[in-house]
Amino acid sequence: MAIVVQIRDRSARLTISGRFEFMMHRDFKNIYMPLLDNAAVHEIEIEMSQVDYMDSAALGMLILLNERCKDAGKSISLVNVSGYATQVLTISNFNKIFNIKSAS
Repeated sequence: MAIVVQIRDRSARLTISGRFEFMMHRDFKNIYMPLLDNAAVHEIEIEMSQVDYMDSAALGMLILLNERCKDAGKSISLVNVSGYATQVLTISNFNKIFNIKSAS
């Protein structure tokens, strides 16, 4: 898995590519924690169009990030969700937890 961070205006976008799985929990956390502490960032977007695999740990990481965003007063959304990630998120009813914007 690779994660690229872009900050534009009041929004931070984390683009995840490859396998989003347990082995990446530390890297994922180390990337998003500074964004939660950054007062200029009001929204975090998780770009998922290049995710080709997700395990249950990835779902847990997203839930934890969602909770931390709420505590920090920031919004979060999953954007350009497609393919395998769409199936996993739909089965897991993540549409009830997250604002999910599917790829067109």
